[in-house]
Amino acid sequence: MVVKVYGPDYASPKRVMVCLLEKEIEFETVPVDLITGENRSPEFMKLQPFGSLPVIQDGDYTLFESRAIIRYYAEKYKSQGTNLLGKTIEDQGLVQQWLEVEAHNYHPPLNNLVLHILFSSVLGFRRDEQVIKESEEKLGKVLDVYEDRLSKSRYLAGDFFSLADLSHLPFTSYLVGGVGKEYMIKERKHVSGWWDEISSRPSWQKVLQLFKTPFE
Repeated sequence: MVVKVYGPDYASPKRVMVCLLEKEIEFETVPVDLITGENRSPEFMKLQPFGSLPVIQDGDYTLFESRAIIRYYAEKYKSQGTNLLGKTIEDQGLVQQWLEVEAHNYHPPLNNLVLHILFSSVLGFRRDEQVIKESEEKLGKVLDVYEDRLSKSRYLAGDFFSLADLSHLPFTSYLVGGVGKEYMIKERKHVSGWWDEISSRPSWQKVLQLFKTPFE
C-alpha cells in the first residue's frame, strides 16, 4: 500500500516526504489548499481534527503531526534506507534530544518569522515588526548553541545524519529563502557548513524539485 501524504506544497509535509525518500518508502501526495481553507473542510477534519498539515494514510492507518510521522517511519523501517536513528540507544537518545530542541527552541521563533514576513497578508493578520525583532533575537541565541554543538560534531546527534537534522530542512529553507535572513546561517561557520551539507542531500533536492513551497 502506497503512503498518502496530504499537503505536499507546505513546509511540514516536506519534513515527512524527505523522511520517506531517505527510507525508500513509496508515497503519493494529496493537495490541500490552506489559503482557501480546504484544511477546514469536514472531510479533512475527519483525518486531522485540528485542521493542520501533514496527515498520512498508510492503508488503514492514519497519523498526523510531522515529527510523530517521521519517528514512526524511522523506527518501522529502521533496517531500510538511511538509518535516521543511530546505532545505539545513546545515539537514539541524542537524536530525540535534538529533535525536541528543534521542535521547542528552534521552530517557534523561526515560525514567527515565516508567518509575519511571508504569510501575514495572505492569512489576513497584521505584520508585527516587534514580533519579528524578538523572534530573530531568540533564533539567534538558539543558533549560537547550534554553532557550539556543530563545532564538536558533524551533525546534531553525532557523526551521522539523523531525524534531528532532517527536521530542520523545510523551515530553514524558508529562513535562507523567502524570509531573507540567510546571514543568520552564513555568519556561523559550523552552522553554515552543516546547512550546506544537509540541504544538498538528494532527498531534499528531489522534494524541492517536485513540490515548490509557496513564497520560498
